Amino acid sequence: MGLLDILLGRTKPVAPDLDRLFALPSAAVTLEAAAGFTPTGQGAVCFATVEGSAFDQTHREVQALLDADTERTGPPVRLVRDDYGYSWLVSQRTPDQLPLLVNDLHAVNSAMEVNGFGPQLLCSLAGFEEQRGGTQEAGGRRLALVYLYKRGSFYPFAPLPGTGQRRDGALELQVQAALAGDLRIEQDLGRWFPVWGAPGL
Repeated sequence: MGLLDILLGRTKPVAPDLDRLFALPSAAVTLEAAAGFTPTGQGAVCFATVEGSAFDQTHREVQALLDADTERTGPPVRLVRDDYGYSWLVSQRTPDQLPLLVNDLHAVNSAMEVNGFGPQLLCSLAGFEEQRGGTQEAGGRRLALVYLYKRGSFYPFAPLPGTGQRRDGALELQVQAALAGDLRIEQDLGRWFPVWGAPGL
């Protein structure tokens, strides 16, 4: 970054740092203590869909790699396309296997990068659900910790239960404050994009 960039207030883009995903398990401990949310065991990586055999081959290889994990007891990794045309590679683990889920998310992102599809990567998320009386409550509040690949930062996304696209802004700000010491939180609230209907949430 040069002097002109500093004078004009321009900032250098943050390079993606996938190792930041490994901070999620410790952040989950803080999140449970501060807000009563625990992992659901679900997570996903979102990327812009690209047509072509190389891209198809890459995501098939990633699926095969993750499904070959002998510790996986849940459903196989699946590819889902959302209503907006984006693709999601979804992994399901048991709620106590957040470190393994994070490994899955990291492996997907890394494989996409290595095969030249880093520019298509958008975000990764891990799902959480509110605990009531020591158990997850059906229809209770849900939350995602979303990692923005191109920003190298996280933000909370908390859709309100029920129909309609409304989010719990107060909860998101509470989580932002609680996790400031655990995760690199995205400071530009305008980049806290809603991920309505995201698989894995």
